This record gives sequence, structure tokens and C-alpha cells, in this order.
Amino acid sequence: MNAQQKLQHLYWRAGFGPRPQDVAAGLSPNKALRQLLREAAHYEPIAGRSLYYADPQGAVMAVPPGTPPPPPATMAAPAAAGPAVSAQPGTATPASPAELATPTLRPRSALAVRRAGVPQLRRADLTPEQRKLQNEGIRDAFINMSTAWMDKMATSPGQLREKVALFWHGHFACRTRRPDDSLNLLNTIRERALGKFPDLLLAVSKEPAMLQFLNNQQNRKQHPNENFAREVMELFTLGRGNYTENDVKEAARAFTGWGYDYENNFKFREREHDADAKTLLGQTGNWGGEDALRIIMQQPAAATFLVTKVYRFFVNDVPNPAHIEPLAQAFRQSGYDISDLLERLFSASWFYDAANVGTLIKSPVILVAGLRRTLNLQVDNDKTLLGYQKAMGQTLFMPPNVAGWPGGRAWIDSSSLLLRLQLPSILFKNAEFAVRLKDDENDITPQTTGKERLVKNTDTTHLPLAPMQQLLGATAQAAQPQQLASFLLQAPLRPENLTLIQQAADRAATPEERLRTTLISVLSLPEYQLA
Repeated sequence: MNAQQKLQHLYWRAGFGPRPQDVAAGLSPNKALRQLLREAAHYEPIAGRSLYYADPQGAVMAVPPGTPPPPPATMAAPAAAGPAVSAQPGTATPASPAELATPTLRPRSALAVRRAGVPQLRRADLTPEQRKLQNEGIRDAFINMSTAWMDKMATSPGQLREKVALFWHGHFACRTRRPDDSLNLLNTIRERALGKFPDLLLAVSKEPAMLQFLNNQQNRKQHPNENFAREVMELFTLGRGNYTENDVKEAARAFTGWGYDYENNFKFREREHDADAKTLLGQTGNWGGEDALRIIMQQPAAATFLVTKVYRFFVNDVPNPAHIEPLAQAFRQSGYDISDLLERLFSASWFYDAANVGTLIKSPVILVAGLRRTLNLQVDNDKTLLGYQKAMGQTLFMPPNVAGWPGGRAWIDSSSLLLRLQLPSILFKNAEFAVRLKDDENDITPQTTGKERLVKNTDTTHLPLAPMQQLLGATAQAAQPQQLASFLLQAPLRPENLTLIQQAADRAATPEERLRTTLISVLSLPEYQLA
């Protein structure tokens, strides 16, 4: 493996792929890794939008974040983020730029206002139009959040931070109908993605989205709810087989009283906490939630479990114990320093072994973000790309269950593979193509008909050729397909595919058309699905 191949491997695993200018810079893999770590040190939150409330007459008003709660007489049932509607019933107008501003969601956004004494109508009491507005608002809020994060994945210098945040987004899988709660959780993950894992774990465990999703708001003394405690040990820290059912019960008692208040901040309700002695993983005491997390992280199994998941995401679907055990030992000794772990992993000689290169199937998010980044794509409407991601099986903020996306070969089935292979033609030829979106039991609009679930390519994707032309330089036309394949593919290009690509290129009328045809042909190969 030459230096360019190593560099490209690093950029795909520690980010969302190399750009032509990254290859042209000629950095060694070690220097590139130091640059990735340095650029990932900067953090800025993804911002949210105004949220909306429906009054008793059915009108919907924009309430910018930070606005005090309106009088109960003028506003009742909460709606959600979405197109603003004027306070006069029946007169819809577009939201003003000020209403659609994107302030950061620290401090908590206005969705918390609904918990601050504003009378709420039960969902069953909303009119059909109010329910429709609410669903559309929630959907639009999640779409805006997803496109904002996808843009960071494709364009941000902090590639490593966003890639690691995507890993933790699946590790701490959580789904809720409250967009601001989900965004606050994501920003918490992104902010601490490269710090110490115990700090990340504690912060995530105190997020209202997670407490609500795993039912800890209902966890009270004498009536403990074990869901949160079980998932913390099974999915977040230890893995099955490294704790007992009694440990789950005792941990649940430790987490009693953990919840959130009407302003959507973490709150410990002391009167609901079980203050009696508990025995958790062999240690006895009057443990609270933070004690429980500390005791859990003292278990040697935690480092091995976490490093194995990291290894499977960043290195290979098949864990290698000879690689994992030294990493796990160093991870524990560092106080679970995530940056240190990743630096060791990406610096290891075995990271560049042939068995670990071009062997991971790209998730839909990585596939789309990688196309955008490596090709410097500009899309007239990037929301369209979210439809393709959903059709391929991945929607940000909407994991299939608490275990997250299974990954690996689960990304591929007959329908998703067809779309994956045809996606370059859809985007770059603006081909007429329709694909049925996959439904799920928690869909925000489950009554949508099959016809309405068709995603059609109606937006233009701009494929700038200049970066690729610079990459090719003075390369002869006959050698261009192989050079482009060397940049775009992490798996070797088979001779029969090279012949087909050259034949398609030879039919082009101009050099620009030839380059575009070659690019589309290479990107449409099954090998492009691998990173």
C-alpha cells in the first residue's frame, strides 16, 4: 500500500473521505492524523429553529427560543417547528427571516415553555388540522436538524469530531418526537465526542431525551423502572454477560429520582430517590446515579466492550482480540480518553493491513456525506438527499431501536443495493427515478400512502469537474479511469470493470463529458460501497 492509499484510507475511516486537495497536499498519514486531531478540537453547536404553539382557536404562533411563556388564556396546545402560520385563523403566511433564525439550543429552547405552566391539550383533543400542523412541524424540525448535521459532515474541517459523533449517535441510540430534546442530546454528544468517556456517559445519561426515551422519568422508589439501568449496562458500557439481573435492579434503585423539570433541565428529585443501601457489581453503599456510573466504569469489561464497538465501526466488522486487548488496557489507563484511543488505533501498523482496507460497507449517511465531500458537490435542495438516505435504511435521529443501526451487511438488501448503485446516475444525470421509502412503526406520518412515499429526483446536483481535472493533471485520457478509480475506490478495480469504464468514456463527445461519464461509471461500481 502506497502513501496515497494509506492517506485515503485514513480520511475515509476518520472522516467522510478525502478531497482532491487533501491528496494533493501530500501529507504523510501521521501528519494527516495530527491535523485531523487538531482540527477536531474546535466545537460549535448545531443550531435549532423557533418552535410553534397552537392556540385554542387553531391558530399557530411562532415563539422564538427564550421567549417567556404566554398567558394561558392566549395559548394552549403545543405544536412544533415548521412553517409559521399567522395568528389569524385560516391565513397562512411564510415565516419571517427572524422567525426562521437559527439560535443555538444552549440555553434550552422554547419547547420547554410548554412545560412551564402553559395549559396543554391532549393530542386526542387537537383538531385534525392542528395534529397535521404538529406532525409537519416536527418533521420539518428533524429535517432541518439532519440537513445541518449532514452539511457539517460534508464540509466541516472537524471531520474526526463529526465521524466520532456519528458513532456515538448510534451507540447512544435515542428517538423522540421532541426535536429540541434530540438536538440537545446530539450537541452534548458532539461536544464531548473526543473527551473522556465517563464525562460523555454522565452527560448523555442526564439528557431529557435519553431519560424520557428509556423511561427513567418514571423511576421512583418503591416503584423502580429498570429500563434505563438495563440499557446503560447492556448497550452503553458493559455488554451482556458482564452483569446480573440483580445488578440491573440495584442500578435502577440508584437512578431513582433522576428526571427533568418543566424547563427541560436535569433534576434530581430527592423525595423519589431510594436512599437505602444497594449492592451493585459487588460494591455496597447508599449509591446514587453518579455512583452507579462510576462503579460500572470500574469494571474491566467496560473498556473491552467499548473498544470492540469502536474497532468494528472504524477498523473491521470482525474484531481482532490481539488488537483490542492492548487498546482496551491503554483506554482504561488513560481514564477512558477517547482521543487517545483513536490516535492509538489510527497510528497502529495493522490499521493499514489489506484486511482492513476497503472492507467496511458505507452506511447511507457515510455514503451520501462522502459523495458530497470527495466530489465537492453542490445540491440545489439537500433535503432530497435525506429521502435517499431513508430509502437506503438510515434516518438521523431515528434509529430503528435502542440498540441503534446494526450496520455491516445489514445495510445491504436487494432494493437498497439497487438504489446505491444507481444513485450517481440519479444525482449527476438528473435521471428520472422513484424509490419507495421504507416505513417504520414510529413514523411521524404513518398514514402516508405508498404513492406519497415515492422520492423523485427533481433537484439539480452540481458536479464541479475542476477539482478532478486538477487531480488528473496531465494524465493521458487512456489512463484517467484507473487514476480516478485509485482515488475514489478503496477496493481494487477489477480489469473487466476497467474495460467497461473505458468503453463508456470513449463514447463521450467532449473531454468534459468523458470525465463526467468516467466519474459516474466508477461511482456506480459495487466497490464504491466499501470504505
